[in-house]
Amino acid sequence: MSAGVTYARGFEAAAVAAGLKPSGRPDVALLVGAPGTVGAGLFTTNDVAAAPVTLSRAHLAAGGGRGVLVNSGQANAATGARGDRDAAAAVAAVAAGLDLDPTELLQCSTGVIGEPLHMDRLLGALPPLVAGLVDDGGADFAEAIMTTDTVSKQATADAGRFRVGGAGKGVGMIAPSLATMLAFVTTDAPIERRDLQGMARAHLSPHLESISVDGCTSTNDSVLLFASGAAGGPRLRPETDAWRRLAAAIEQVGASLASQLIHDGEGATHVMLVDLTGAADDRAARALAATVADSPLVKTALFGGDPNPGRILQALGTAGEGLDPETIDVWVGPTQLVHGGTIPPAYFEADALRGAAVAAMASPEVSIRIAVGDGPGTSRVLGCDLSYEYVRINGEYTT
Repeated sequence: MSAGVTYARGFEAAAVAAGLKPSGRPDVALLVGAPGTVGAGLFTTNDVAAAPVTLSRAHLAAGGGRGVLVNSGQANAATGARGDRDAAAAVAAVAAGLDLDPTELLQCSTGVIGEPLHMDRLLGALPPLVAGLVDDGGADFAEAIMTTDTVSKQATADAGRFRVGGAGKGVGMIAPSLATMLAFVTTDAPIERRDLQGMARAHLSPHLESISVDGCTSTNDSVLLFASGAAGGPRLRPETDAWRRLAAAIEQVGASLASQLIHDGEGATHVMLVDLTGAADDRAARALAATVADSPLVKTALFGGDPNPGRILQALGTAGEGLDPETIDVWVGPTQLVHGGTIPPAYFEADALRGAAVAAMASPEVSIRIAVGDGPGTSRVLGCDLSYEYVRINGEYTT
């Protein structure tokens, strides 16, 4: 059975090597749904948005969303009017091969910012790409969208008679600001376009914007959700049992992709699970948890296996949420290291307390639980450590 984005019925995918990446590996991918497929999108909050983001937003607004063309190697960001023309030309060429209006297709790019697309190579690869569309092409699609990823990311889930599949990429320039990578999720459920956008925002967004590798929001971040309706039956309506089952399956795929992405973070050796409770509301909780997950001091402490609760307190205090220090409690693993905003002297004097926290820090997944009061706001943000390897990867990224 097909995996990833072609697990849901009504979708075909393909990938080719166009020579956009120096490695020579597959670097152009295409996902297309059956007639009647609708799409929804969530995009980067970065003001310096790439040309494919601008194009995809416009095509979705015009009613498009039948499929998406993706290239890796060049981000087609900071490329000016040329970038806009190149994105439009690439989509137009694919649309011609599929006998579609160009507005029916979306586009995503990932790679080096500022480097123009290698259009001769890209356009030359599009005819075999279109000809190669198959209903079990999900794995090839997932491989072709990779850049510094070390493994491809795919996920599937079932919701009764409906299927959900997905693929994603992104292990650097990732911050919890919607959206945080390239992610593509498909379902064969019949859903109205306007309802699909609500599904994406309510059930994909919380997971796919809950991860942080380095606190940097990309210029190209896009999360796309497609529904082919190939499973048949009446259109799903919000708040029905079938809708809730589908929402749960979409959340399962989103959570799996988020977990796979953070575990493959550039140079990552540990993942941190930052769970925060007691904030004034969920927005405040998210801001506080993200400040901890994004902190270079917390991330380097995680890499070094140093619990250092002072760094967690310092990060919380910079979030601008008006915390009362006396309400802050912090646990690393099962060990409480902060009581009412105070680090107990025993942390520095007793081997047992510090030793238990150090042992927790040695785990591949490190739990950091934080309580900041008795408010209803809660949040979880997934982060990772900052290692020597991260510096090497990014120091050599364009060289």
